[in-house]
Parts: sequence; structure tokens; C-alpha cells
Amino acid sequence: VVASVMFLCFAASRAHGAYTALAVTEAAITGLFLLLYLLKLDRRMSWLFWPLADIFNSVIAALFLLIVCLFAVIIKTNNGTLAGGVFGLVLLVLCVVDAVLLFQKISLDGPRGRNTPAK
Repeated sequence: VVASVMFLCFAASRAHGAYTALAVTEAAITGLFLLLYLLKLDRRMSWLFWPLADIFNSVIAALFLLIVCLFAVIIKTNNGTLAGGVFGLVLLVLCVVDAVLLFQKISLDGPRGRNTPAK
């Protein structure tokens, strides 16, 4: 939702294409991960450890958001660009929190099942 609001702010302000492209890309990737988990496709495609891929996505998105949104806030060509940059920084914090929570939840040396008994 935050990525969509960020996209709307950048699109309404006619901001630089990189701002809009980052917002669309992040909203699309987040939507695809949400669809993957809702349809339980992560269980069918067990050849990839999906929580680790989600962590990798969150970290890379946080890096891109940090760079692009700081430029948007610093340059601030108009109020729409400033608002989009602020929403992007909020999304940056959410990406970092997502990566930390997922990293704490997974165990790389244990079994992959969801209902595994505790050791």
C-alpha cells in the first residue's frame, strides 16, 4: 500500500522516471510475494528457500529506496516529490523491519517444515 501511495505521489508530481519506476517495481515485487504466499506456491516450489529470497528482496529494496528517496527529499522539486520521498522512507523502514523479522524467524540449520516440533 505504501509503495502504491509513493507511486501516486511521484506520478502526480511528474517526477523523474527513476522515482516512479522504483515505486512500481517495489509494488509489483511485493504483490508477487504476497500472491506466492497466499496461493501457497512456496510449498509447491520447494527448490528455493522463499523466506531467504524475501529477505534478499527486502534488503535490496531498502538500499534502492534509501538512495532514491533521499534524492527525492533533498532535491524536492515540488510537494508531490517530497511526499513520495517521505513515503519511500517509510517503506524503507518497513523493508528493514520485514528483513529483520524474517531473519529472526528462519533457521538455516533446522528442518523447513512449518509445524516442526521444537528441539
